[in-house]
Amino acid sequence: MRPPETDRRAILDTEHLLADLKVRSVRGGAVTVAAQIVKMIAQFAAIVVLARLLEPSAFGLVAMTAAAVAFLELFKDLGLSAATVQRPVLTHAQVSTMFWLNVGLGFLAAALTAALAPLLAWFYGESALVDITLCLAVGFIISGLSTQHMALLRRQMRFGALASLQVGAELVGMAAAIAAALAGMGYWALVIQRLAWVVVLTAGAWCVCAWRPGRAGPLRDVRELLRFGGNVAVSNLVGLLARSADQILIGWFWGAASLGLYERASKLVLVPLNNLNAPLHAVAMPALSRAADEPARHRRAYLGMVEKLAMVTMPAGALLVTAPDWVVSLALGSQWMATAPVLAWLGVTAIYQPVTYTLSWLLMSQNRAGEMSVFSFFNALVLVASIAAALPYGMEAVAAAYALSGLCVRVPALLWMVGRRGEIRAGEIVHALLPSSLAAVLSLGGVYALRQSVVFDSIGPVAGLAAAAGLTMFLALACYLGLPKGRDALRDLVRLSAVMFQRRARA
Repeated sequence: MRPPETDRRAILDTEHLLADLKVRSVRGGAVTVAAQIVKMIAQFAAIVVLARLLEPSAFGLVAMTAAAVAFLELFKDLGLSAATVQRPVLTHAQVSTMFWLNVGLGFLAAALTAALAPLLAWFYGESALVDITLCLAVGFIISGLSTQHMALLRRQMRFGALASLQVGAELVGMAAAIAAALAGMGYWALVIQRLAWVVVLTAGAWCVCAWRPGRAGPLRDVRELLRFGGNVAVSNLVGLLARSADQILIGWFWGAASLGLYERASKLVLVPLNNLNAPLHAVAMPALSRAADEPARHRRAYLGMVEKLAMVTMPAGALLVTAPDWVVSLALGSQWMATAPVLAWLGVTAIYQPVTYTLSWLLMSQNRAGEMSVFSFFNALVLVASIAAALPYGMEAVAAAYALSGLCVRVPALLWMVGRRGEIRAGEIVHALLPSSLAAVLSLGGVYALRQSVVFDSIGPVAGLAAAAGLTMFLALACYLGLPKGRDALRDLVRLSAVMFQRRARA
């Protein structure tokens, strides 16, 4: 039975969100961050356990398919989920059309993945990739059924439901992978993890989101949405290709074992970054999009977000740079110590990369997806050229090229492009990042000095990492308290905490 027209409009309407946008954003952020902490703990638990149950080559084999799978995952979406979140007004017919487009693209992505399987096996010289890739192709058909449901949950700022779905899927996938690894299934444990995750997420999205698709309408009714989504998709696809270039080239040039080592180091950085970016994107995009027609409000919202995000992530990235061996020893075990130099360089990217995420949110909320696509091509060109030049010198050189090309070329170029027009200038963004940048520099120097002391020559990784983390937090907090801008930001965080718990005003 189809829901009444008034119910369908209520699912798509966003006017009621404007009255308490800040409260919803703060509460949503708190809920999603709490859920992501649980999710991150689960992911790290899976990393720690699976690193002790599987060989590096198992991770390398599955990582060889990762770029193709992620590329086609974005192709299946075609940016339509971003269009659903960003557009202020949508009709049931438009969302239905986009739903069926996503379903069709899911089947097409599965067919393309199956066709790519022999090519991947030939490219990497690994026959096992054929079966791995064919099994992963099934996931596209399943996930295509939930793309619009997940987007509608984000549009309505239903962050609690989103968090529950993501955490549940993560826990089921982790349990399935560990069970398969204990059963001696090798790399198939990682394939099972992916498929279990997508099945749980899709089933949960249909249960939580009450919207149901109707018949697809004419494409002319969604032409603007397709144009916006296409620009977002192009930007995301090119960006993904750039981000995957290091692993693609290492797997091709150095083989599965080296790729497995590099991929695990990358995971230690990407797991916390992705767990931070995903919920913040889910909270920030609806909030910034709803405020886009009010320049002053939009400006305050964005600068506040980037300032507070950097206050947490920049010092944390500095800790990875100075204590990579302790992190590897605790997370992966001593047999993975060859990944420590790679992790140190990737820690540099962890200092600045979360800020680059926010710049893409800003461009999309300002309906500047076309400019984002142009920058993505520039970013990919610089990054791939840097990695290719470093490739013959080993995986540590590749990690260094990745980090330094971003710090010296790609991020400054993105800041310039973002500030060319719109109400937020590049100088304002840099100014918002000054306290966090200083805190990161102090943390780098402080932990480095700590490690040079005689006392720390023979200290174990647990005590060493705890001391380094404690010193990092102390120096960062001292820096924020010592700067007027830092004190203002801390006071704002306290006020936001109060907002999070305040009672919502009755209508």
